[in-house]
Amino acid sequence: MTTNFTSTFPANLQKNPLISFGRGIPIYSEILPEHITPAIDFLLKQADLAVEIATNSNTPPSWSSLAEPLEDATESLGRSWSVISHLNSVADTPELRTAYGEMLPKVTAFYSSLGQNLALYEKFKVLSKSPEFNTLSIAQRKVLENSLRDFRLGGAELADADKPRFVQIQDEQAVLGKAFSDHVLDATDGFVHLISNEAELAGLPEDAKAAAADTAHHKNLQGWAFTLHFPSYYPLMQYCQNRALRQLMYEAYITRASDLAPQYAKGKLGWNNTQNMLDQLRLRDEEARLLGFSNYASLSLEPKMASDVKEVDQFLSDIAKRARPFAQKDWQELQDFANTYLHLESKLQPWDMAFAAERLKQDRYAFSENELKQYFPLPKVLEGLFGVIQTLFGVKIEAADLPAWHADVQSFSVTNQIGQLVAYFYLDPYARPGKRGGAWMDDARGRRQLSNGEIQVPVAYLVCNFAPPVKIDGKLRQPTITHDDVITLFHESGHGLHHLLTQVSALGVSGINGVEWDAVELPSQFMENFCWEWEVLEKMTAHTQTGKPLPKELFEKMLSAKNFQNGLVTLRQIVMSLTDWRLHSTFNALDAQGQAVLDLSRKVAGEFNIIPQPEISRWINSFSHIFAGGYAAGYYSYKWAEVLSADAYSAFEEAAKLTGTVLDVDTGARYRTEILEVGGSRSTAESFKAFRGREPSIDALLRHGGLA
Repeated sequence: MTTNFTSTFPANLQKNPLISFGRGIPIYSEILPEHITPAIDFLLKQADLAVEIATNSNTPPSWSSLAEPLEDATESLGRSWSVISHLNSVADTPELRTAYGEMLPKVTAFYSSLGQNLALYEKFKVLSKSPEFNTLSIAQRKVLENSLRDFRLGGAELADADKPRFVQIQDEQAVLGKAFSDHVLDATDGFVHLISNEAELAGLPEDAKAAAADTAHHKNLQGWAFTLHFPSYYPLMQYCQNRALRQLMYEAYITRASDLAPQYAKGKLGWNNTQNMLDQLRLRDEEARLLGFSNYASLSLEPKMASDVKEVDQFLSDIAKRARPFAQKDWQELQDFANTYLHLESKLQPWDMAFAAERLKQDRYAFSENELKQYFPLPKVLEGLFGVIQTLFGVKIEAADLPAWHADVQSFSVTNQIGQLVAYFYLDPYARPGKRGGAWMDDARGRRQLSNGEIQVPVAYLVCNFAPPVKIDGKLRQPTITHDDVITLFHESGHGLHHLLTQVSALGVSGINGVEWDAVELPSQFMENFCWEWEVLEKMTAHTQTGKPLPKELFEKMLSAKNFQNGLVTLRQIVMSLTDWRLHSTFNALDAQGQAVLDLSRKVAGEFNIIPQPEISRWINSFSHIFAGGYAAGYYSYKWAEVLSADAYSAFEEAAKLTGTVLDVDTGARYRTEILEVGGSRSTAESFKAFRGREPSIDALLRHGGLA
């Protein structure tokens, strides 16, 4: 019988919102920093008790006596900690940050000790070799197999003398990762540039100026205020004719959290991530060697699709080789255009790139990104996105009224064709101070079967950083997003669908759980393809003033521009991926030679990119994906999974030739069954082959990207 370790708890915790929500939805608005320590301390004690019972000699090594109670206790801890981590990302305050930071080492230590528990490891091994193993479901067997692997990678087989150091390494890495993220957020929030003369903003679209005026108003300033949050920063870089202003903003952005940042960010020397990166890389390398691996990249491949370090390096190098001729052509065209038409006082500089590219796109395709943006009001885009999901996957999405952490947050329910609840999800769409930049999907609650036979439905967070709605001429204008933002929304919804539509009932492999890290981007990148289909865009666009859908003529121009400068974009992705990969596959040798992280990033850029990296660039110092976001030695997975996602989408293109629509219901049903529903219960290679009937091919990726 599974025990619910949060069913009885002390009276002083009965009103603590981090515990009292049980298996339900927390009331985020009631969660205060002072709730964190007592709640997590209590849940840690309950988790420790569960481990103690599981390892007791009287506890039989069975699924119901061993695996389920342990899953219950660790899920209760994990869900409450996930709520705190989520709030730390979307609603940061000094008090919350302090409380989170104080408990982080304790939570990290618990999971480290769990992974090293030899007695627990032995019991799981006994269960995996027992007659009961063959009676378990495929998903349950996969959970056990993954658990045994994770015990080995968690240090369970280490000598007793090495275990304390291994735990210390995990603790130090967790603290450093949080500090890295805090520094990037603080450096981003800490910069504001005020413009008092509107003439300096020539070329900037009205909605971007309105947003800057709104930012200034909220900061009690007069004029137009610009920050390093992407919705404020990037339109200025694209459209503003003021070259000096573009340079100032570029230099502030590219030096965030670095040795050069203090001159732009109020002298906060503590925001410099340079030493933090070195410390993290040294700890990862030490962890790998303790476990018997030659480097961290090798260790990272254990739960992934790729087989060895050389394969990944070769994979990325091959794509770079294919993309390079296209990138050289892109770069030459951009330089020629800038020299002929922009009459810059000096050669094309990094702060001119977005501006020149936007002008070249307008000149070549006769439309601007801002013109296109007017056709994408967020409510209409959501309507179109939900239409695609409902058509392909046989579900219904409706607004819900779940407790939220901010007034802008929306919530939705997902039901099946007979009206049964399948899942819930949140959408937090807009950028704001105290919210981490970028976009992501996170697991708020996983699908599992409870001991009473009920199904716990999954819940997901979809988080973006779109420009918030602004007032123009005193009226609040409905929020519009760029087509790139539309792609981002579809991308994160793909992750969400993977989590929400799973039919696996074993928590460890339901949804995104247990999916190989270099394949987890398959469903997200798959969804991006629908953003380029006329039958989809026609129904999800409405001009902000006329209400008319996107004209077919503008769509054709947009489609022609789809792969505009994609050679340069691809090489940029390869440089980031190879920098990450080589930092983690060759770091020990690099560190012995005294080569810094920045030196390696410059070396990779010099080898693979064709645009010179400016001396001032410190982009690596804000590379949160690999130093704070779980993608260490894994950034290559975007390109790796893109091979899978492009090939998977080609099945819908093939269906469209027969049915006349990419929204083919039969192909959607097969995709849902073979990819989304199975989660991590089998390998992605098996799932892909079940869907496509063959091994994946790179051809579709090259064709979609204009690199064939």
